[in-house]
Amino acid sequence: MAETLLLVGTRKGLWIGRSDEARTDWSWDGPHFVMDEVYSCLIDARGERPRLLVGAMSNHFGPQVFRSDDLGTTWEETPNGAIRFPEDTGVALEQVWQLVPGSADEPNVVYAGTQPSALFRSEDRGENFEMVRALWDHPHRTEWHPGFGGQAIHTILPHPSDPSGVVVAMSTGGVYRTTDAGLSWNPANRGISAVFNPEDQQYPEFGQCVHKVARHTGFPDRLFAQNHCGVYRSDDGADTWTSIAEGLPSDFGFSMVVHPHEPETVYVFPIDGAEGRFPPEGRARVWRSRDSGKSWEERGAGLPDGFYAAVMRDAMCTDNEVTAGVYFGGRNGSVFASNDEGDSWTEIAKNLPDVMVVRAAVI
Repeated sequence: MAETLLLVGTRKGLWIGRSDEARTDWSWDGPHFVMDEVYSCLIDARGERPRLLVGAMSNHFGPQVFRSDDLGTTWEETPNGAIRFPEDTGVALEQVWQLVPGSADEPNVVYAGTQPSALFRSEDRGENFEMVRALWDHPHRTEWHPGFGGQAIHTILPHPSDPSGVVVAMSTGGVYRTTDAGLSWNPANRGISAVFNPEDQQYPEFGQCVHKVARHTGFPDRLFAQNHCGVYRSDDGADTWTSIAEGLPSDFGFSMVVHPHEPETVYVFPIDGAEGRFPPEGRARVWRSRDSGKSWEERGAGLPDGFYAAVMRDAMCTDNEVTAGVYFGGRNGSVFASNDEGDSWTEIAKNLPDVMVVRAAVI
């Protein structure tokens, strides 16, 4: 029988939730990596057996990537620190913000996005990583500046059928892409605003504060972006972007999630601007579009009012079940799940530390 696995990374460790395909009853174990900050994790279901990867930050030992080949029963530290900046860069790894699998044609490839903003690539399922040097050496890098949460690559989207194509996004800096396997990188932000700039500089070539970008693997040229100030869609592989914020209660937020089987269905969790950083009127609500952002519907059955917490960029996800499950965790330590594609919600965990990342898969 298939098992639904849910990884919840927090500011003080990792929790693992388990359920069956119905996803109504959950069991939990944890914390793993007690007192470590867990900002990234991956359920890599490729190969003969699933592998879990976790990016954990210890205040004593520093950042490290851990792996488990028995679904979290035991963990091993990846060799040699796994991710290290070359000595000539003069910087050290501060945090691993993203771990994602490569394309289907590269079953052993895993990418990592870090703070400072850099992209690393592994060809052995996360055992060892090498910096993608052309992005680090990009002439724009000196003008990428820290956002409120740091200066990091938090989104990595390998092209599902073309290993030479990768899209990344960072705060701040914007969206960049390569079409030649990382040998060169170009900004891809046309149409995305930066309202914090002077009025005549609000559509720069780069420098936008992108919070998250997502896409469906079946339609790789259609991307969706949640920015510090705007919600956008691109239908041409990030050549141009169009606002899809109309109909939402706020165009500020962190998360952007695409349905695993329906490329026109997306989910966001609006937040009432950068000042309050909680949902409008303190009402926890997920907003869903089934037409690529042309219209939006509020989904709140089972979700609370009086919810004065943010949902961070990687703290919302779907699983890969036929009827997709949707999940999110708040900075108040609550985790909610929907087993009916967002129509209704149940709180499946509470009183955890700040939730920073949630990842799910049916395995």
